[in-house]
Amino acid sequence: MNLRRPNANEATATFNRSRNVVPMSGLCSRCVDGCRGGCEVWLASFRGREVLYPGPFGEVTAGADKDYPVDYSHLNIHGYASGAKGIENPSPDTAIFPNVETETEYGWSKKVKMRVPIFTGALGSTDIARINWEHFAVGAAISGITIVCGENVCGVDPQLELDKNGKVKNSPEMDRRITTYRRYHEGYGEILVQMNVEDTRLGVAEYIIGKHGIKTIELKWGQGAKCIGGEIRVKSLERALELKRRGYVVTPDPENPAIQAAYKDGAIHEFERHSRLGFVDKESFFAEVDRLRKLGFERITLKTGAYAMTELAKALRWGAEAQLDLITIDGAPGGTGMSPWPMMNEWGIPTFYLEALAYEFAQKLSAKGLRVPDLAIAGGFSSEDGVFKAIAMGAPYVKAVCMGRALMIPGMVGKNLEHWAKNNDLPKTVAQYGTTKEEIFVTYEELKAKYGDEVDKFPWGAIGIYTYAQKFKVGLQQLMAGSRNFTLSSISRKDLMALTEEAARISGIPYVMDAYREEAERILEG
Repeated sequence: MNLRRPNANEATATFNRSRNVVPMSGLCSRCVDGCRGGCEVWLASFRGREVLYPGPFGEVTAGADKDYPVDYSHLNIHGYASGAKGIENPSPDTAIFPNVETETEYGWSKKVKMRVPIFTGALGSTDIARINWEHFAVGAAISGITIVCGENVCGVDPQLELDKNGKVKNSPEMDRRITTYRRYHEGYGEILVQMNVEDTRLGVAEYIIGKHGIKTIELKWGQGAKCIGGEIRVKSLERALELKRRGYVVTPDPENPAIQAAYKDGAIHEFERHSRLGFVDKESFFAEVDRLRKLGFERITLKTGAYAMTELAKALRWGAEAQLDLITIDGAPGGTGMSPWPMMNEWGIPTFYLEALAYEFAQKLSAKGLRVPDLAIAGGFSSEDGVFKAIAMGAPYVKAVCMGRALMIPGMVGKNLEHWAKNNDLPKTVAQYGTTKEEIFVTYEELKAKYGDEVDKFPWGAIGIYTYAQKFKVGLQQLMAGSRNFTLSSISRKDLMALTEEAARISGIPYVMDAYREEAERILEG
């Protein structure tokens, strides 16, 4: 069985001419001389490197569609007919699902609370993040969740000012991102800024704590979508040259006369800006954590990717010794605003397997007397059932799930609804509910009761994220009540069953025909 059909995908705007395709190569079983398109091999014959990336850049996010042998659908949630955990004096009158508490918190000593156990992925230097930031940030703030301002935001800021030492002196884009979130922040969640190699060299940490007093910073080791640094595309030669002068890797080389000629001819339309690979070692890691704490950061978190299990072991062991506040573990395939499509599909440990390893390693560290930092899992989640399973499978270490595209979609939907409504162009799928924000959003009056006329200043995308978060909360409350868990901390691995023996072997979750068997046999024996 082939887990992925390569060589043609909507993400790269490619397709097979034939209905019959060789499973391994993705080539049409009959490749005809004179074919007018358009598989990836065909398109790469004249567009080359461009075909590596989903597109058009800045208008799409992409998620790989490789069908892994085991994922979270191979788990089901147990339900029970009696009992209730996390609630005092449970009864049919008190153990109702609206009473379920969905709040979570993370942090070593200075905790951050969130109203629901989800937060955004790293919204960094991509156009999708920049263009939609107001929707994302206000939505996260009023929903009471954390938002991650990703890598390279200062580095790609067109208005960036550097001091005589090449450090950030002024970054209006970073300023905008921080102040937008803080305007409506009310004590739940936080904005944390992510830092990679280039950000460290530019002095981003010093800038955000000196000017804004940001309390949390995240070290970036990697992500689930790719095993190289962050990437964006830029359309002008001048912009490409500017980013290269700032120290980024830019391809094709904008200083190359042949490339400049190709740009002038119109053959090259865009350039790619790449971040450098990090080189992690124990000594430098601890030195950087110490440096950041001396700068005044109260919390330090880590984002790592779908690397080999050795890197996961480093993240957990070193994170425990360094007393990190949160480690986000991002599994393959991940989502992206800009990652090589073949890499997204074919590299890295898938999320289900990676979380199984994280739990195993956390248990071993705990047995040695080490306190494991709070964990978050990322990589392919979009709904409350998946989040429940991730928290249960990783209990008691996993406190939340980091969601990328699933939390971006409501922001973009709301933004588009606002545009369509202003232009009297609402699609029928929306107009069936109404034509004004009061009619369209089921949460509008709820927000108006809380914020008054200020709600009319909210971008519609923010209301979209809040509305999605409310759906997520209610759905999670229902699942938790059915499993008799009235607080997130009461959820455990015992609340899951594996539907396949392979999933049971990988995760350590009991196979459905074995789960609770001993207890059931005792009941039968009387």
